[in-house]
Amino acid sequence: MAQKIVIIGAGFAGLLAALSAARLRDEKGVSPADLTITVVAPEPALIVRPRLYERNPASMTAPLGELFAATDIDFRAGWVDKIDAEKSVVNLKGVDGSAEMLPYDRLVVAAGSHGFQPPIPGLADFGHSVNDRAAAVALDKHLQALADRPASPARDTVVVVGGGFTGIEVATEMPDRLREILGQDAPVRVVIVEHGPCVAGDMGDEPRPYIEARLRELGIETIVGSGVSGLDEGGVALDDGARIETDTVIWSAGMRASPLTAQLPGERDTLGRVLVDPDLRVPGAPHIFATGDTAKAATDDKGNFSLMSCQHARRLGAFAGHNAAADLLGETTLPYDQPSYVVCLDLGPDAAIFTRGWSPRTVEITGPEAKKVKMEVNSVWIYPPAAERAAAFQNAFEARTVDF
Repeated sequence: MAQKIVIIGAGFAGLLAALSAARLRDEKGVSPADLTITVVAPEPALIVRPRLYERNPASMTAPLGELFAATDIDFRAGWVDKIDAEKSVVNLKGVDGSAEMLPYDRLVVAAGSHGFQPPIPGLADFGHSVNDRAAAVALDKHLQALADRPASPARDTVVVVGGGFTGIEVATEMPDRLREILGQDAPVRVVIVEHGPCVAGDMGDEPRPYIEARLRELGIETIVGSGVSGLDEGGVALDDGARIETDTVIWSAGMRASPLTAQLPGERDTLGRVLVDPDLRVPGAPHIFATGDTAKAATDDKGNFSLMSCQHARRLGAFAGHNAAADLLGETTLPYDQPSYVVCLDLGPDAAIFTRGWSPRTVEITGPEAKKVKMEVNSVWIYPPAAERAAAFQNAFEARTVDF
């Protein structure tokens, strides 16, 4: 009887898990009929979420059908809404409305994450985000429609809530984007509202001055030490009683792991991620591996842990898929590690910043040269490999073995 690996999710972690499992299967001379690898996701496409703050977010997908066919990976269009670890089955709801129980011998949970919205009055009705493709497309349509509204301070103002990586990249994209829509002479105003004491709080002392200078150069205002208390059709109210008239509020403050993690045993962190074993196995569920944004994994022996980022998801996925296959094929599983950590933060049309290290972060490149790196990352590095068996397996191998 064939052994079965089921992978929930076709994001960065899910894709690399599937390719890595298929690579080891191929390396050991095991036929796809004897070890099936099945990916479950709504569509056979990678949504390139790190690019959803850019123009035309509807185009930020990469098809996976031919790649899966070239590597003998099965695909099932649908969602998993229940994991039964005791019976080793998942409940699959197909996009066609069907429902079935899908058995597995090893399960890889790579179901990703979603944007977190606290119960702030008006946020669900009037807020926007770039956390997923649908939300990013809705924001893009909203921005385009601003041109049909009469000129006003509210029309010309965008408020970005959250001064972390996503908030900064969204905010620095906005001045040029708004002027393209409203006209080059429009009195565009972009404001970042950050609850903490500074923007780019996670970046550290060396990169932050450059980021703050770049925000000033682009005319982006920052309000720190204050949160949002409510939104309505005409603006946003802050905790300190201030109000900003705006038609556009973009929420970028926080992510949470897939709700599926609540069905797994073991401890979870405040983001809902499972604290996994070194080989990414779920404690208490020896046949289940968690990876990508669903896993909190030690990256080294210095106390650093994986982040909800494409950079970590790809490598986490490569380890999880390899280990799921290794566990079935009698091979030793490998402890995940990712000792290097780099950040390439987009800062508008002609600048970025590239840093290395956890703490302190060291600035290596800034300005136009860093922007070239960012464009290479966003348009080449994070995209799937060609739908060719050898190239795909090499990509999976490098995702697990090549560090920055």
